[in-house]
Amino acid sequence: MNNTRADIEQSGFSILPSTFSQDETLELVSDLQRSPLRRSKAGIRHALRHQAIRDLAADPELLSVARDVLGHGATPFRATLFDKSPRANWLVVWHQDTALPLQERRNTSGWGPWSVKDGITYAHAPVTALSQVLALRVHLDDSNADNGPLRVLPGSHVKGVLSDDDIEQLVRVTPASDCLVPQGGVLVMSPLIVHASSKAQSDRPRRVIHIEYAACRCFDGGLELAIT
Repeated sequence: MNNTRADIEQSGFSILPSTFSQDETLELVSDLQRSPLRRSKAGIRHALRHQAIRDLAADPELLSVARDVLGHGATPFRATLFDKSPRANWLVVWHQDTALPLQERRNTSGWGPWSVKDGITYAHAPVTALSQVLALRVHLDDSNADNGPLRVLPGSHVKGVLSDDDIEQLVRVTPASDCLVPQGGVLVMSPLIVHASSKAQSDRPRRVIHIEYAACRCFDGGLELAIT
């Protein structure tokens, strides 16, 4: 765990290659295929509504990782299933994950712009809030060089919330790392790390359950995270 925390502090990401067995990942895939939740071609948003994903987010090993980095009070607040396949194949440009789901809108300094997605209020958050968030990406399939793996700019998480121009400049001067993660492995990452992914070049799916944890549910100004 100390190595994971050190990786996050230094590089903004860490790979845990053997967290879940093949049987465990196949059982998750089966549960998700039976899910009544509305899904798009790209996956499922607000996936904590699904019992199997709530159970996964509360898995002792995942909680231990999150709490080692964020502190003992860390809990999950949002989950998303990404399902990249020949039927739904997309690229993601270089960016940071800066929007957080909130219980309600409050005009608080440093937060915004605001939006509403599927009935959930979102705001782009300041560094003070995003530094208290960590994402754990559970891989249901091998993520390899051919199926559109996540790519990151190591160390970019310490540069704060960046503008599009800042990110473009950083991409020019920072060597990218491909996050190649085997089935059952977990990618741990700061939301502030600059990341992207390309389209898949193979027929093999790349399904990932992206779970976000926060050190606390409430921030300055009375803002409280929504559970999604």
